[in-house]
Amino acid sequence: MYQALYRKWRPMTFDDVVGQPHITSTLKNQIKNNKVAHAYLFTGSRGTGKTTCARIFAKTINCLNPKDGSPCLECEICKAADKGVLNDIIEIDAASNTGVDDIREIRDSAAFLPEICKYKVYIIDEVHMITPNAFNAFLKILEEPPAHVKFIFATTEDHKVLPTITSRCQGFKFNRIQTNDIVKRLEYIASQENIRLDSNAAALVAKLSDGGMRDALSLLDQCAAFSGDIDVETVSAAAGIANRDYLFELLECVRDNNPTEAITIVDKLYEMSKDMQQLCVELLTLIRDMMLVKAVTGKDELLSCLPDEASRLREISDKMDLGTILSKLDIIKECNERLPRANSKRVEIEMCIVKLCSDISRFSAPSKSASVDNETVKRLENRIYRLEEMLANGVSVKTKATVDEPLVPNQQAPVAEPVVDTSKIKQEQLQPVTDWSEIVDRVMASNPQVGGFLAKSTAFEYENVFFIIVDNDFFLKLFKESDSARIIQEELKNYNGKTYAIRVKSAKNVSPEDSENPINKLMQRAKDADIVVDIH
Repeated sequence: MYQALYRKWRPMTFDDVVGQPHITSTLKNQIKNNKVAHAYLFTGSRGTGKTTCARIFAKTINCLNPKDGSPCLECEICKAADKGVLNDIIEIDAASNTGVDDIREIRDSAAFLPEICKYKVYIIDEVHMITPNAFNAFLKILEEPPAHVKFIFATTEDHKVLPTITSRCQGFKFNRIQTNDIVKRLEYIASQENIRLDSNAAALVAKLSDGGMRDALSLLDQCAAFSGDIDVETVSAAAGIANRDYLFELLECVRDNNPTEAITIVDKLYEMSKDMQQLCVELLTLIRDMMLVKAVTGKDELLSCLPDEASRLREISDKMDLGTILSKLDIIKECNERLPRANSKRVEIEMCIVKLCSDISRFSAPSKSASVDNETVKRLENRIYRLEEMLANGVSVKTKATVDEPLVPNQQAPVAEPVVDTSKIKQEQLQPVTDWSEIVDRVMASNPQVGGFLAKSTAFEYENVFFIIVDNDFFLKLFKESDSARIIQEELKNYNGKTYAIRVKSAKNVSPEDSENPINKLMQRAKDADIVVDIH
């Protein structure tokens, strides 16, 4: 019966594990020095060797003739473990054993001595799936386990494991396997399996696996079934990705602003059943490489393209500036984020290609709030700004601002105030503003904060001078500290087309008996004219 390559070539000893020397060396030394911990937590992305190392570790600590911290592979324990029939090494899938009852069953069975081994080893995969209550049921036995029990937890999402669990385990972080290490392993396995594997094809398989050896071997297996002679085209066809020539032709269309040819290429790829999501990922990766070519020098190992593609990528990058590349990278990145949710992936990728191949200034990458225009955002920010100011100052009004209110005060150009000498204006020259109530209503509509300062106020004018008497010193202080004068100037200019110099006084500290005080005289004239504004 045929066995998949990733199962057939699963490492049997620590020396066979690829790309994790910092972990395998430590585990071997612990075994040699008889300093094995009671619980381990293996974390890392998929296919990096977590479960494999857990099996090798469990096999080695029970091996009858261990050699330099590795299993002998010849004793009955090793043979039974490799066949998966050793009852003392228990593998549990936490995804289907998440509850308290499942953990209680493990806890009860751990009390029994192993059948033939020195240790009973529990390997619990995807341990982050265990519920918090089940984790808590684990704490006691994990804190003080029987001497014959060892626990090995494996997970791809260590942040979901409770801190009370991680603190009781020795943690090992499995790195993504380097591309060169995967290539060497693939070429060795291909030679043993009589598979003709081109070096560039091996590099492409390694890149597509994203640091996971299991993914790489699965893809190699798939390619071998597709063709006995594996090259880059074979890998592209088997994986359902774009041929590399098509990708570079697309990049050339992007460089030359040629959407017609680019859409034609995408149409051919679609008719060939190429995966649109994978096409987007491949384009994203190459444009990312273009960015690195422009921004980083002497670091070719950072590029994810194949070695013989680097020169072609540089040729395309040389005719584009870094700013343009970054803008196009934003466009393709956002397309990649939208594709999984798109009803038509073809339409989504075609929209993206048209943007990439068009004048970039017309298609700047939208912000997270792209559905709201900038003017509306500014108005909302301004409204919040004013409400916060009013709450801080104790001003309460019942009218509501409209969406067309001005921007935050310091964001608008001030109205030029006329230069006047108010010292020469006589009190009797100032005339009460009979329509002051209507003007205050306009101010209140555009800016409730400033409108609130005008409660119980009166106003007078003479030529191009506008004189306002506010109710108290508090309003006067807030009036002067804010941009109120400019706002009133704008409303007056909109109301009657005139630009005034604004002057403000407070009526609070004027004694009512002091009939000769100029402020009292003005207030009396306003009262007689019945123009005092009162806002409730």
